[in-house]
Amino acid sequence: MTQQGVRWSADQVLALAPDTASRKAGNKLGAAGPWSEAGSSDEGTVWGLCKGSGSKPYQTVVDIADVSGPAYKCSCPSRKFPCKHALGLLLLWAGGDGAVPPGQPPGWAEEWIAGRRKRAEEKRTAGAAGPGAGSGDPEAARRRSERRAERVTAGATELEQRLADLLRGGLAGAEQAGYGLWEETAARMVDAQAPGLAARVRELGAIPASGAGWPVRLLEECALLHLLDQGWLRRERLPDALADTVRSRIGLPASADGPPVRDRWLVLAQYDTADTKLTTRRIWLYGTESDRTALLLSYGAAGRAPELTLPVGLVLDAEVSAYPGAGQLRASLAEQFAAPTPSPIRPPGVTTTEAAARYGDALRLDPWLDSLPVTLDHVVPTPDGDSWQLADADTDTALPLTPAARARPGLWRLVALSGGAPVRVFGECGHHGFTPLTAWPAGTGEAVQLC
Repeated sequence: MTQQGVRWSADQVLALAPDTASRKAGNKLGAAGPWSEAGSSDEGTVWGLCKGSGSKPYQTVVDIADVSGPAYKCSCPSRKFPCKHALGLLLLWAGGDGAVPPGQPPGWAEEWIAGRRKRAEEKRTAGAAGPGAGSGDPEAARRRSERRAERVTAGATELEQRLADLLRGGLAGAEQAGYGLWEETAARMVDAQAPGLAARVRELGAIPASGAGWPVRLLEECALLHLLDQGWLRRERLPDALADTVRSRIGLPASADGPPVRDRWLVLAQYDTADTKLTTRRIWLYGTESDRTALLLSYGAAGRAPELTLPVGLVLDAEVSAYPGAGQLRASLAEQFAAPTPSPIRPPGVTTTEAAARYGDALRLDPWLDSLPVTLDHVVPTPDGDSWQLADADTDTALPLTPAARARPGLWRLVALSGGAPVRVFGECGHHGFTPLTAWPAGTGEAVQLC
């Protein structure tokens, strides 16, 4: 990334887009027509002037080499980051056809880059110094934790009673009661400061009348919720790691206190999910030396993309620290030693049978685990009646695709990439099936995002 000859692919650039509209608009600006005075430096800076509707062109500059991820500055009025001009400039640069030649940045670009890197260095220096001695009161924090635990216990006890009432009255009553019953129960769990319980209760509310077999699905989810309740109420009897998992599933905050693991981390996938209040970004990493998989979570207010962006196919030399909990893969990105760079590295793959077995083993550590990250090797996307599956090219086994995966355009991208030939696919394997997120064609092709 910091060398002139190392460039991103167009897919990696478009992965930065905050939404579909920005992706389309950025694509249109990825040609030389609207740009002038574009250039790039060995230090990882790309700049250019883009003709807009006004008399003055927009000044656009991107810092690609910062270890915390790319940063953008544009004089346009857009509130999206990156804006369409930054995306178009990076696409022009990624093309490598001489439209963005090497050079020295102009004053306006150099001033912004220098100021930003100075602030980043000051922030890192302040962080290395550690928090001040008077930054917190351990005794007050202990009392707050105890009060919250009491509220959660009261909420879990109430939820147990509501589940018992539901089963005593029969599951048919859940369909007649409508969603209001579940929403009121979820609100009670929010009051009890147990957001994890609240989220699961809301999911229960969507099951009644959701199609054939819904009573069975409702009973299964009620059983898992009951198990989580009992795990919290009897947490003192659990092994420490499982107790940490229960706290995490309940929604209690935790710190990434695991020992830092330095590795060359390959970015396997990045995708966002959103609700009315929050956008959650999930980034899957694979340690090329430690053979570990880690999940980074970052958040943004509703309608705004989270700040952390790591396009698929890049490798970063960094440390990550794990969160507590049995079988938990979530980690925190700690110190980064170099800017991310493109890499031909691919994660090792397993068969469909091994993937299902891995998910089964993981459930023993975390019974509430919806899915597990896994890379399938030598699989072919094939139709299965009205559905689709990933069939193992060497055996007669297959994994069905989840309903969500079948509804995404990425399915057809995967089918086109395969063309009937085996491919390597990374995704999430769970009780609903397999959700493909990234694929690699046979040979030395680049990673292709499917989400």
